[in-house]
Amino acid sequence: MSRTRSVATSTAGVHRRTVLAAAGAVSLSAGAGYALRPTDGHAATTAEEPAAHSRQASAKTPLAPYTKGTTLASVAAPRNSSGYRRLGDGPGWKRVVRAELATPKAGRAGRRRTLAAFVQFTDLHLMDVQHPLRWEFLRAGDPHAWRPHEALTVPGAVSLVERVNALRGAPVTGAPLHFVMTTGDNTDNNAHSELEWFMKVMSGGRITPNTGDPRHYEGVQNSGLKLYWQPDSTARDNDKALGFPHLKGFLAAAIREVRSPGLNLPWYSTVGNHDFLPLGAYGSHGDPYLAEAAIGGRKLMTASAADARKILDSVKHATDPKGAGYRDFLKAHARSMRSVTPDERRAPYTPADYLKAHLDPAHQGHGPVGHGYSTANLDAGTQYYVFRVSDDVIGISLDTTDPGGHYEGSVGTAQLKWLEKTLKDNKDSYAVVFSHHTSTTMTNTRPDPARPGERRHDGAEVVSVLSAHTNVLAWVNGHVHKNVVTPHKASGGRSFWEISTASHIDFPHLARVVELTDNKDGTVSLFTTLIESAAPHRTDFSDLSQTGLAALYRELAHNAPGAHKTLAGSAADRNTELVLKKG
Repeated sequence: MSRTRSVATSTAGVHRRTVLAAAGAVSLSAGAGYALRPTDGHAATTAEEPAAHSRQASAKTPLAPYTKGTTLASVAAPRNSSGYRRLGDGPGWKRVVRAELATPKAGRAGRRRTLAAFVQFTDLHLMDVQHPLRWEFLRAGDPHAWRPHEALTVPGAVSLVERVNALRGAPVTGAPLHFVMTTGDNTDNNAHSELEWFMKVMSGGRITPNTGDPRHYEGVQNSGLKLYWQPDSTARDNDKALGFPHLKGFLAAAIREVRSPGLNLPWYSTVGNHDFLPLGAYGSHGDPYLAEAAIGGRKLMTASAADARKILDSVKHATDPKGAGYRDFLKAHARSMRSVTPDERRAPYTPADYLKAHLDPAHQGHGPVGHGYSTANLDAGTQYYVFRVSDDVIGISLDTTDPGGHYEGSVGTAQLKWLEKTLKDNKDSYAVVFSHHTSTTMTNTRPDPARPGERRHDGAEVVSVLSAHTNVLAWVNGHVHKNVVTPHKASGGRSFWEISTASHIDFPHLARVVELTDNKDGTVSLFTTLIESAAPHRTDFSDLSQTGLAALYRELAHNAPGAHKTLAGSAADRNTELVLKKG
């Protein structure tokens, strides 16, 4: 069945009293997350009660407001001005009040009531760096096409989990954090290995970020090629010429077992293009050559700058959405490939595999069952859903990937109609919408091969739908790897904020806490507070422990050749208070 068919057989509004009754009146202050199944009609299913209640302020120690562990207190910053830059503790980022959509009223801090508080992860890009299909050789045409820190995505993500677990509550209100939402590109190469690592990072477990030969790393970083940083070798390469260090034992440490405590909050999942499409760009699950190459024993590690630019251009301009050109390119360069150990764990996973991994009891963690997805999604082949965030707020997770290929997104008519009906039927609740793509990157309306007759809709059309409903407070997304906060204002006073958060693969490696409050004066405030991982800002090249690698992950990323230096965004895109008129 088509993956864009709505799972909703009944989208009757789920009133908050109905939810509380069905949930057995579980207290919001206990941090409960309510998962709404679209096929359950008026019934609601509760997630397992998380440990968030342990973070509440005691009567003797008021929580709100606080800055510890957030970018309000300190941000990783370079200690030297040239060459390879070592990081240390830099000044925090102040909070900026944004008043484009409503005038902030005096005294609101003393009146406000918390509606909900949650954390957004986005663009973790957990990466099997030894995968045969990877585009590392494109670095010959673009230095940022391969990054020296990519082997450390798993310890880096675990450190982010540790940061969230250490937060005492929401920074502004002190309210319990109710859940974490990942807004896509959780994996990088659409490989089963990466999907398993993602599930264990989020829910807890032991992870060995290694495929192929279990004894040692096989890939571009021990290839002897000057194009890539060769950390274990004393030989000079292009990155060492820029000051990158010689770190003997780095590769052995990078593939060593990592332990994740798992989030001590419920968590939900949204799909991104790298989670659905091989390499994030190719609608090629049916291509037998690429599927076999993914698990095979040959890997291309070098190509000319001219060839690299041709592939880069084909990806950027979407001239090869099915990957046929990439397949032919690999065949033409077969003699240049190097031998690696084959591994079936690198096989591409399907949307059904993605859903089954989330529904697997082994990956439940603090819940909810399915992390937002249900067996109804599996039956209908969809990856969008609605869930109860709190007494007064629902969350809506969209699937903005385009099965036809290319990294930009869109939604099908069935999903767009489902979104409209869900907002209408839940008009008594505020709504926060989650997706991977932003409104400006939903420009790919290539048909879904499974539903060639269904129209695809761009970001402007989604903005139009959201603007038509006064209960929409925010659209939270990622994809662009940059902090951007955008006001959307429509006629009739309808408006909402679009909150796009930087990635956890590129420096400055951020996640975001979002707090929703009713100011009791006709306005609502959305507070956004950025957080880094728990790893120390300063690195020690002799420390290759799990924590040391997480710190090194950040510093290597800061120094990555070709990296953009503006991904943190302006002050108005970071720590904010976003004021909005109540609908």
